[in-house]
Amino acid sequence: MKRSPLTLTVGAVLLLVFGLLLFMFQVRQSQVAVITRFGNPDRERMAPGAYFKLPWPIERVHKLDQRVQNLESKYEETLTTDGFNLVVQVYVGWHISEPTNFFPKFASGSVGEAEKTIESLVRSVKNEVVGRHPFSHFISTDEKELQFAAIEKEMLDKVRNQVRANQYGLEVKFLGIKKLGLPESVTKTVFARMESERQVLVSDIRAKGEAKAITTRADADRASAEILSKAEGEATRIRGEGEAKAAESFAVFNQNTNLANLLFKLRTLEAMLKDKSTLILDPNTPGLDLLRNQPAPPK
Repeated sequence: MKRSPLTLTVGAVLLLVFGLLLFMFQVRQSQVAVITRFGNPDRERMAPGAYFKLPWPIERVHKLDQRVQNLESKYEETLTTDGFNLVVQVYVGWHISEPTNFFPKFASGSVGEAEKTIESLVRSVKNEVVGRHPFSHFISTDEKELQFAAIEKEMLDKVRNQVRANQYGLEVKFLGIKKLGLPESVTKTVFARMESERQVLVSDIRAKGEAKAITTRADADRASAEILSKAEGEATRIRGEGEAKAAESFAVFNQNTNLANLLFKLRTLEAMLKDKSTLILDPNTPGLDLLRNQPAPPK
């Protein structure tokens, strides 16, 4: 019985597909693969692409998620070095960096088991680091005392060191404090302390302001005294010059009193008539007596 070419082609394709499924596997961009031989990790494949394997039960492929996993610790109380309770929650980002180490450590590469281990590790490091810092490094009215960045870096370095030491086959990419709170039992104490710190700050600012005001007033008084002293000196100089000129004029007038009287009268008459005014005055008024009984001009 002859078989048609179509049947043979379909059979060949199915056989090829079945062979590919038995001897080939694909790794996607977001995956890493661990190939076990008789149940033991043999090799890893981290780059995307198609790879060769021996058929089951000789070899088996375990594909793991290589993307960054986010984990948040529980919102728990932690004691600071000066005896204050803080409620701290930490977030962590991690991913699989060494699949052949990660796979046997966490029950065939279970992400859930890995997160339990990381959460326990983070809790221990968080309590240790917070316990070495005073309360003011977390909550304070003085920005210079806050050390959030340094505390987060200290936690991250310790977690990374312990992960490497235990050869978990994963890498912690980042770590930070997500939430920071106070238990109700210490809230009033903290607020009272913050209010006291604010009062000290206000008193310091007020004292500096008063000292500045005193300095400003002293400078103003000194400048005013200098200006008045210069003005009085200048006034004395001007008065001296005026008195000297007056003395010179008085000496000249003493030499000829008639001439002096005549000049005074002329100035008075000039001042009275300079606006072309019509005045009716007693001819004996000083200055007008010059207009009486004047000799006729020579012919």
